[in-house]
Amino acid sequence: MNTSLSSRLAGYETWEGHDPFEDHAGPFFFRKNDDGTVTCAFEATPVHCNGGGFLHGGLLMTFADFSLFAFGRDILEGPSVTVSFSSEFTAAAGAGAFIEARGEVVRNTGSMVFLRGQVFTGKGADERILLNFSGIVKRVKKRPLEK
Repeated sequence: MNTSLSSRLAGYETWEGHDPFEDHAGPFFFRKNDDGTVTCAFEATPVHCNGGGFLHGGLLMTFADFSLFAFGRDILEGPSVTVSFSSEFTAAAGAGAFIEARGEVVRNTGSMVFLRGQVFTGKGADERILLNFSGIVKRVKKRPLEK
């Protein structure tokens, strides 16, 4: 883990270098909890904000997509792509917020994994859900890109 990050990210890891777009948009982190669930997180900075000073909606959706793969990590076992993604914005946050995501695998078929989650900030009574999301991830065979 990058030691220049705050103590709020202690215990988290990342896939740095795995996805150039996520590295650029984030960095985003994940950890496996004692109960087997996965929590994802990032620290919001001014570069994550839109012109109004709130976290950019595209950033939150990118983080949610990252989270789908973290939630399904133990069962995906290889190359996978998002084939469906849905989200609803419910609140806003700005720079300085610690953003987290919780979620679950809803169903695992032979080639598809159905997942859902929530992006939130704050703890306990101060927790605010920023985004509800769901997605379908498909296992694929790795092959060269068509030019």
